[in-house]
Amino acid sequence: MENPKTSPTADHESHCALRRIQKLSLHLLQPLPNLDPESSGDDNQIIPSPCVGGRGRPPLSVSRTELVEYMKGRHREIQERIFNFFASRPELQTPVEISTADHRELCMRQLIALVREAGIRPFRYAIEDPSVYFAIVEAAGSIDISLGIKLGVQYSLWGGSVINLGTKKHREKYFEGIDNIDYPGCFAMTELNHGSNVQGLQTTATFDPLTDEFVINTPNDGAIKWWIGNAAVHGKFATVFAKLILPLQGKGGKSVDMGVHAFIVPIRDMETHATLPMVEIHDCGHKVGLNGVDNGALRFQSVRIPRDNLLNRFGDVSRDGKYTSSLPTINKRFAATLGELVGGRVGLAYSSVGVLKVSVSIAVRYSLLRQQFGPPKQPEVSILDYQSQQHKLMPMLASTYAFHFASLYLIDKYSEMKKSHDDDIVSDVHALSAGLKAYVTSYTAKSISVCRESCGGHGYAAVNRFGILRNDHDIFQTFEGDNTVLLQQVAGDLLKQYKSKFQGGTLTVTWNYLRESMASYISQPNPVTTRWQSEDHLRDPNFQLDAFRYRTSRLLQSVVLRLRKHTKTLGAFGAWNRCLNHLLTLAESHVESVILAKFIEAVQKCPDKTTGNVLKLVCDLYALDRIWNDIGTYRNVDYVAPNKAKAIHKLVEYLSFQVKGVAKELVDAFDLPEIVIRAPIGMASEAYSQYTEYVGF
Repeated sequence: MENPKTSPTADHESHCALRRIQKLSLHLLQPLPNLDPESSGDDNQIIPSPCVGGRGRPPLSVSRTELVEYMKGRHREIQERIFNFFASRPELQTPVEISTADHRELCMRQLIALVREAGIRPFRYAIEDPSVYFAIVEAAGSIDISLGIKLGVQYSLWGGSVINLGTKKHREKYFEGIDNIDYPGCFAMTELNHGSNVQGLQTTATFDPLTDEFVINTPNDGAIKWWIGNAAVHGKFATVFAKLILPLQGKGGKSVDMGVHAFIVPIRDMETHATLPMVEIHDCGHKVGLNGVDNGALRFQSVRIPRDNLLNRFGDVSRDGKYTSSLPTINKRFAATLGELVGGRVGLAYSSVGVLKVSVSIAVRYSLLRQQFGPPKQPEVSILDYQSQQHKLMPMLASTYAFHFASLYLIDKYSEMKKSHDDDIVSDVHALSAGLKAYVTSYTAKSISVCRESCGGHGYAAVNRFGILRNDHDIFQTFEGDNTVLLQQVAGDLLKQYKSKFQGGTLTVTWNYLRESMASYISQPNPVTTRWQSEDHLRDPNFQLDAFRYRTSRLLQSVVLRLRKHTKTLGAFGAWNRCLNHLLTLAESHVESVILAKFIEAVQKCPDKTTGNVLKLVCDLYALDRIWNDIGTYRNVDYVAPNKAKAIHKLVEYLSFQVKGVAKELVDAFDLPEIVIRAPIGMASEAYSQYTEYVGF
């Protein structure tokens, strides 16, 4: 008979007992040493949690000065002028509690003061140097998001439509009045029944050759212009998008619809500010947020305007009613018209990053300040020392950095487009602006709520800003293109590029990775690399970028096959709808690939080694956290083996712990002044003191 003390069964039970003890040790403050001498190299070996000391490396350090210098935009000086101006004018600062009517009037006073007293002229920059213009919009939105949006309505939408869709005569007539706000205006595109489907607009502009005028008409209640910024109170003009109707130009003397065009329509008297005859204006009322912007509804009852009020860059009507255009079809004219308005999406993507910076700064600073619980009979610890809080906030902080560099790239491309008008760059900017606007605004909207929750009860106080930021930012997901619609545009562009690739065509810069290595991405993964799990490998930017691009290419390849299959039975529209969720995932995957590529470039270009090391850490966290969040996709196609997936998860937790060590410096590098942060719990110092003073102690 075998001795039970030395039997295989006994050894196994002893081995299992040691394993259970080892796993339980994770719940203690000081993990036990490795109790199983045979477990070296075992995938199930327990690694001490990052919250109890990480991997024994010294904490990272970074120079705040160097980091601020690398992060600050090229136009920080003009932003500081704006911050200092409003800091010196407390009567122009938006209080926490304010009525809708008062907020609207304050917002208009803020805009007029910015232009006429501070001497900031956004319109000139919007035309001459868009990068400066977007810096101004971001700074104004940091003072009050309503101010940033109202500025955008005046200069990017109303002013931009006049300059970009009109010709020399329009610029000469309207530029100065728009610039100095003598001509406050609106952008009247959206209707009650039509928003994203602009080609479906029902408002009409019928040419009358007897009087040389266009007659603007709202044919039914569904065609009422709705949600029009500046319309309810302040606007005197509107750029109205309507179907251009030419009578007697069709077969048999019928009228011809030439498609959607833009027209300048006066809506209020220049002297008395009274609503003009045959124009009906109503107030859309109190909104969830952005109540400093006066959104209204417009109905036109055969309103007559001069023929010259047609913004005629892409299509014109002569005195005798003949239509001419340099573009041959309605669809091409429509695409050119909307293409000139892409700047609004660029501005929203950039401004959304600014809102995310504010939210993350408040949440991180409070999490470093707030202490709660801790080891028995020892001081309480910061709530950012808890792994759960790191999991919430550190990947978000990393994403904020990623979006920062991606949005700067977008602005550079947009500025290049405005100067060169190169077709490839135009195509790039359309795709980039649609994708980044959709992706960043959706991420920011969700993140603000996470930041609020991370700050507990104090995050619920209005003075600490999360509620205001969340409500004001929420509509960013809808205007200038609904995010779901914009992602479909990105997916559609990807499909066009895929088709071009396999028909011998060229690919524009945004999609060039498909040209370079599509074949390798859709082939069988290398069985060796799927198992590599060393930290050096996982933190290699080549691995990270390959993983992102592999996912995009697989999604693209598979959706092409699905669309072909379903088109045979459902038709093109039915097939698209059947694959819609797949297409949206494809678009988001592509956008993430672009963001990561720009972040990696920014890390590699950093001139200071120490700063570069910290940025590399943040970039690694962004990349690996995204891979882990979609680990099911990588596992399903055997791109990542089980052991590698575990290694990625552990490394994400460790990198979050490391980033926590420099979190203060990372948010300080956003260089946001107190007038931007404003939340007492988010101040760089004396937060509790300011908070208690606010409530009267």
